[in-house]
Amino acid sequence: MVLLRFAPSPTGPLHLGGLRMALYNHLFAKKHAGKWILRIEDTDMSRFVPGSVDGIRKSLEWAGLNYDYGPGQEGPHGPYFQSERLDLYKSYAGKLIESGHAYRCFCSPDTLSETKEKLARAGSSASYDRRCLHLTEEEVARKTRAGEKFVVRFNNAVRPNRQPASDLIFTKLKDAHASLATDPILLKSDQFPTYHLASIADDHEMGITHVMRGEEWLPSLPLHLDLYASLNIPPPIFAHLPILLNPDGSKMSKRHGDVQVIDFIKRGWEPEAVLNWLLLSGWGGHHSVPADPNASQKTPVPDSTQVLTMQEMIEKFDITSLTHRNTILEAAKLEYINKHHIMRQTRERGPDPKTGEITNIGLRSLAEKVHGQVKESFPTSQYTTIDMIEKAIMILEGRLTNIYDIPLHAPYLFIDPDLTSDKSKKLRSKIPDAEYDAVLDEVHSKLEEVPEAWEDTDLLGLLHASRDKLGMSTKNFMRVLRWKLTGMKDGPGLADVMDVLGRERTLARLKK
Repeated sequence: MVLLRFAPSPTGPLHLGGLRMALYNHLFAKKHAGKWILRIEDTDMSRFVPGSVDGIRKSLEWAGLNYDYGPGQEGPHGPYFQSERLDLYKSYAGKLIESGHAYRCFCSPDTLSETKEKLARAGSSASYDRRCLHLTEEEVARKTRAGEKFVVRFNNAVRPNRQPASDLIFTKLKDAHASLATDPILLKSDQFPTYHLASIADDHEMGITHVMRGEEWLPSLPLHLDLYASLNIPPPIFAHLPILLNPDGSKMSKRHGDVQVIDFIKRGWEPEAVLNWLLLSGWGGHHSVPADPNASQKTPVPDSTQVLTMQEMIEKFDITSLTHRNTILEAAKLEYINKHHIMRQTRERGPDPKTGEITNIGLRSLAEKVHGQVKESFPTSQYTTIDMIEKAIMILEGRLTNIYDIPLHAPYLFIDPDLTSDKSKKLRSKIPDAEYDAVLDEVHSKLEEVPEAWEDTDLLGLLHASRDKLGMSTKNFMRVLRWKLTGMKDGPGLADVMDVLGRERTLARLKK
């Protein structure tokens, strides 16, 4: 069975790069009828940030990326915190020492620093002179009994027979052994493992078949493959993802608050739209190595703004369609995709959870999501009901890039417009008084004749008839009404606005 893992470090809030990694693991697992694990890589306790794990889990839950095994979702692969698996890493280090592929190093930090400087002055690219490799068993035993601290280093002079490096995305890989540190550390002096040892041990013990991780780990792939070969265990299939960049071209990191998932949650972006955006960032042409060797043909690559549901994302996902280039996340694409996800959701129908009646559940869900924010924006309004918010969403369709922007686009639906503001006065100054009086007199008198059944009235037809009677252009006619009803320069169709406001509120605002 296909089994993947998303393995973040609890060093702060989940950021977009991490969310994209979790998404790709989720999509690949679902497409291949597999599962995925959430594993917390917390072996570097100096960087641990309290609350990070809960934050990661909540972000994944918000996005609808439900892992099959992990914290709170126990299974056969636990424990899911690396800090609870230290005995496993010591065991693996012991196996490597016994086979001669690793050794204990007792050099102090000062000694290592002096050695590195000495090697550099001699023109060597080595970072360590490997002096502890030549200690006898008796010397190692004596130092250990004396309580001297040590690290375990990989002996990369002993090259095991291993498979050549390969990757589902970066298909053409050169041998990068020359760039590796001299005898990299596997187990630190505090007996916590480095990423190199811990990831190999965990991926093998958990039965991971495919490893997706960032491109920054690509230089370490030769070392990891050497470790697999030294332990005589098969490696998983690797896929290294190009990194995401900020708009200024800098690498996305947790130090930039605007890339944290929690900020997108607070801003009100639709989770499926954010996933859609991340999925399409960096898609390009197919590579020569298929992710599924049994596939008869490639899945067509969607364009960079195609609106996709989660099920559609699973169906279209193909890891070999990712480009090799680092990708800049474009905010404008998220706005476009989010707008269309809102429009799609407003048409979603299904049984009401309370009554079982088939209704517009998508629209109701959007209204409930933004209800608290609208009430907070207009605390004294009696019109901040779910029904009114639903109507606001419908008349703003195609204008809303974010559901939380309703108070910005249509405050006049919840409170009377402030016609005394500087901005409003400026708009009014552009309307001639004679034109203003004529339009308000005509439309007000016509609307007073409209019966109580406001919703059955052809308001648009009524407005057109009044405009024709006055012999005015549509632009001049409508700008008077829009200013008086909304206090704004533009917006949804005025007939729709009047319909939502209702008869009494519309007539009250049209009085001179």
